[in-house]
Amino acid sequence: MRITRPSSITVCLTAAVCIVACSRKPEQTQAAPEGTGSTRQSASAPAQQPVSTPARPVPGSSAAKKIGVAAFANRNQSQDQQLIDESDCYGAAQQSTGVNPDSLQAPRAPTSAEVQAAQAQAAESAQQAQDGRARGAARGAARGAVLSGIVDGDTGRGAAVGATAGAVRAGRQQRQANAAAKQQAASDAGAQMQKQYESAKAAYNQQVSTFKRAFSACLSSRGYSSQ
Repeated sequence: MRITRPSSITVCLTAAVCIVACSRKPEQTQAAPEGTGSTRQSASAPAQQPVSTPARPVPGSSAAKKIGVAAFANRNQSQDQQLIDESDCYGAAQQSTGVNPDSLQAPRAPTSAEVQAAQAQAAESAQQAQDGRARGAARGAARGAVLSGIVDGDTGRGAAVGATAGAVRAGRQQRQANAAAKQQAASDAGAQMQKQYESAKAAYNQQVSTFKRAFSACLSSRGYSSQ
């Protein structure tokens, strides 16, 4: 049997084909794992969650404490939720009552110096009796003349004596009356100032009480108790 040996050209072509084929296989083999790894990595990466923002801005202070009300959550509301509810009820109470606590100002009681100044001014302006001595002298003269005429017939001397006595007595009475008028005017002025203060304070307290009732009623409807 005759064995045919491949020519050198055939051997070279075969070797070249093998080299090309072998050089390509590792690249394809390596590319496949890379693609598979990239796919697995993107599949296993967690989805990005949107950033949540508060539905309402939380007030920085308690509206209840601002008006002297203590509020307690009855439904396990969070502190932030309570602050929001208090702010809402504060605005609702303003609308329903027409009272704005932010603009209310408690009346100030008058000082002793202010009362004394008012009393002094009232006393100075009090109506004073005038010409009391003259009227007293006339009455005294008439009375003295009558009495002297009856006793000794000297009506002139009796009139003079009576006029002097009458003027003295009338002057004393006038001074007493004027002093009493000044004292009464001063007392009335002090009482008037106190009355005005008490009236203003009562009106202020009424407005505050009305607002607090509306505020507390609103909180109660949202699950809070207050006092």
